[in-house]
Amino acid sequence: MAAVMINRPADVGTRRGPMLAVLLLGQFMALLDTSVVNVAMPTIGAAFHASGAWLQLVVGGYMVAYAMTLITGARLGDLYGRRRMYLIGVALFTLASLACGLAPGILPLVLFRFAQGMAAAVMVPQIISVIQTHFAGPARAKALSAYGATLSAGQVAGLVVGGLLLAANLFGSQWRPIFLINVPVGILLAVLVPRLVPADQPMAARRLDLAGLAISTFAVLLLVLPMVIGHELGWPRWTFVCFALGLVLAVVFVRFERRVADPLLNLDVLRARGLGAGIATLACTLLAVAGFMFSFTLHLQNGLHESALRSALTWLPFAVTFGLVGYFWRSLPSRLHYVVVPTGLALCVLGYAGIGLAQLGAGSLVWPALVLAGAGMGLSASPVVTQSLVHVPLSRAADASGVLTTTIQLSQVGGVAIFGTLYLSGGSLTTTSWFLALMAAIGIVAGSFLARNVHQA
Repeated sequence: MAAVMINRPADVGTRRGPMLAVLLLGQFMALLDTSVVNVAMPTIGAAFHASGAWLQLVVGGYMVAYAMTLITGARLGDLYGRRRMYLIGVALFTLASLACGLAPGILPLVLFRFAQGMAAAVMVPQIISVIQTHFAGPARAKALSAYGATLSAGQVAGLVVGGLLLAANLFGSQWRPIFLINVPVGILLAVLVPRLVPADQPMAARRLDLAGLAISTFAVLLLVLPMVIGHELGWPRWTFVCFALGLVLAVVFVRFERRVADPLLNLDVLRARGLGAGIATLACTLLAVAGFMFSFTLHLQNGLHESALRSALTWLPFAVTFGLVGYFWRSLPSRLHYVVVPTGLALCVLGYAGIGLAQLGAGSLVWPALVLAGAGMGLSASPVVTQSLVHVPLSRAADASGVLTTTIQLSQVGGVAIFGTLYLSGGSLTTTSWFLALMAAIGIVAGSFLARNVHQA
């Protein structure tokens, strides 16, 4: 088997900053589209006279396609070159965004959103892989912190940007700019990526594991599709059958990948010290924040009848704190770095509980609670990515990327499904907030195991 030829950090030189910027811009663009559509749903529904089920597919089609092809996207980078696949993903994402913005009806919009999700799955896994292979030591830690901050702020920024664009109603185009805004960004990336991201030698001797690809794709599809549209359809029996079949296929995938000579996902990567605890911590963190974003946004728009713009502005304390803390947490004394993740999750517990208390009459707690939750997410979501990858060898960068990005997407979808269903099924925001706090508290337990691994490093 041919060895991977990796451009070492020295090859990148002074271009590290600009290279990281073009990588994170692609990540930000993909994350933006997981949430920006949520605030535009009423406008899209009115424009196309679409039912709730169709609107759910507009949101869910992207998430389903994104989740089901992430592992494959990570492996394609290994096989054909990470820069090449990142550039292809950017181009496809840009074209799909243009098609979404010009969609003449609800069915084409759903189909184009599905294509957009698949393009994101080709693009996004390359980012962690490139960071892992082209950055080392403190530079890698700083790059991963920036990645974590982007991951943290991207979805919340989608709510803010969506609200601002809808309020602006540029050229009378209503909801269409939320997709068309990606086009100039994608063109800029297409120009800059070949100049700023070094080419890498693909693993030409390896083949794509088509059987593993088929099993993993159907397993994720069967798990994610019911989570996305189950509540809208009233959780019919077939959704639970899909869950069961998806879990069975997931087990089959694991057993198959352990036996195949050239697997789609080399599960040996999970033996890297701290990665398992990091994945568990990341899952708890993102399950909670995705559920919080979904339920609190519904509360603002449907419960309090706030406009899209006012709803977006309400999120600003959370978004700003999230981004700043997520990037600057490394300024804390290094001897404290191992405890930042459980500390951040503890702040999240307080923030979510504060949102719950605010609904019981203490309305003045909303903004302090949002700041606490934002700071907590910045201290947990950003460092957990960095700390999870500390002991992952470079030869397993694509496998680690596939596992982490799939965990991120499944957790976000699961958080919306679990806590969204709890809120929409008659549970108040107060009740939902208590369960969000409980999920963050479970994350503290997982984060403590991660902290022990980091402290012993």
